[in-house]
Amino acid sequence: MGKKLFILLIGLMFGGFTVLFNFFPRSTVSELEKRDLAKFPAYSPEKLADGSFAKEISLWFSDSEPYRDFFIGMSMGLKDLIRVNFSKESSLTFHAPDMTDNDYSPGADFDDTDELMEEQQTPVDEESTENRQLEEYKNKITAQENAKIANAGIIIVGSGEKTRALMAYAGDSTGGVKFAEVANKYKRLLGDSVNVYCMVIPTSTEFYCPDAAKGRTKSQRATINNIFANLSDSVTAVDVYTTLAHHAEEDIYLRTDHHWSPLGAFYAARRFAKVAKVPFADTTSYIRKVVKRYVGSMYGYSKDISIKKAPEDFVFYVPDSTVTYTTTYVNYTVDENYKVTGESQPYKGKYFFDYKDGSGAAYCTFMGGDMKITKVETSTKNGRRVLVLKDSFGNAIPGYLFFSFEEVHVVDYRYFTRNIVDYIKENKITDVLFANNIFSAYMPGTARRYLKFLKN
Repeated sequence: MGKKLFILLIGLMFGGFTVLFNFFPRSTVSELEKRDLAKFPAYSPEKLADGSFAKEISLWFSDSEPYRDFFIGMSMGLKDLIRVNFSKESSLTFHAPDMTDNDYSPGADFDDTDELMEEQQTPVDEESTENRQLEEYKNKITAQENAKIANAGIIIVGSGEKTRALMAYAGDSTGGVKFAEVANKYKRLLGDSVNVYCMVIPTSTEFYCPDAAKGRTKSQRATINNIFANLSDSVTAVDVYTTLAHHAEEDIYLRTDHHWSPLGAFYAARRFAKVAKVPFADTTSYIRKVVKRYVGSMYGYSKDISIKKAPEDFVFYVPDSTVTYTTTYVNYTVDENYKVTGESQPYKGKYFFDYKDGSGAAYCTFMGGDMKITKVETSTKNGRRVLVLKDSFGNAIPGYLFFSFEEVHVVDYRYFTRNIVDYIKENKITDVLFANNIFSAYMPGTARRYLKFLKN
């Protein structure tokens, strides 16, 4: 009787899953992973002949299962229980990123991690990476809690409400040369009338990685030093690494997101203003705003339930009435592969967007995302106009420069179809700032895209 009941229950369970996965509505968007899920492929005789049509159907079926986020969340919870009950606190496990995993294909308007993770691995020998230890160094603050390394090359540090997710870095100390060469070429073409600056932004891993896990990530400082060493004398390096290290005890990075916090960007913007010799307003000139219960991108990347259980405040700062500004946008239209297919007419909009407590999109507070050209005209009249060339880390910087420049222009390295030299001349730009995080500064693809701007 017991065996029959067991067989019946198993049969009902499999029957239920068969009905669920074959007849219930398919999921189209994953809020957890912050991306659109695979769509049913378009048929063509060529795809059928080479077998790609069947592969695309298989991908669609596995990627768009009904209630995808619910089942992923349930899986995370089970893994967390197993880890708590059976793992040794002192053990470390590293799961290298899987380049074919859809977990690293988030929408490009949220971030660029899919390309970053792909290209940062290219010049690095896998075996030597496993055996080579991270160069020893001590920061002002270093987390000493027991750590576990989650999947996709992410290190989870601490526990409870202080849990922090860190993205391992695999770049070599000789990397980033092409990024420096791009800045040098821009300066040669723009001449003496335009100042060119290079800012490379480290990630939180550099300041909060516990000693026990440092063998799984590499020195970002070494790569940054190499980039700066390859800049020409006419390009000005903006060293925000040292600046951020001095403030590492503050909340300069988000715990649940791969980005820095708006506070970290504030200190970086202040450093840039000092180097550029323009005025800069202190914190008393800003209004503090908060999005509570924020859980960012690292929850979806790590698939670790402890990140979801450790929400944080997303704190940002809006200039007060002592400076006025008008924001004009040109939006880009992109296809399913995030290739630009068109652009809108210029229109005026707000610079700071509002998100409700608990929203996982709060980092899009600045300009609402990346797929656009932004021009901000301010009441600061000093003849200085800055163009910020950036990835998503750079989104948090321009809002602090309204007191410093009479115009602030923002272009994302992934979305720009015009000739950049013509754009700089037409808008009388006086200062160009490359502001990219260490991953995108390291990868050759970023340099290629900036070079393409010169040929558009």
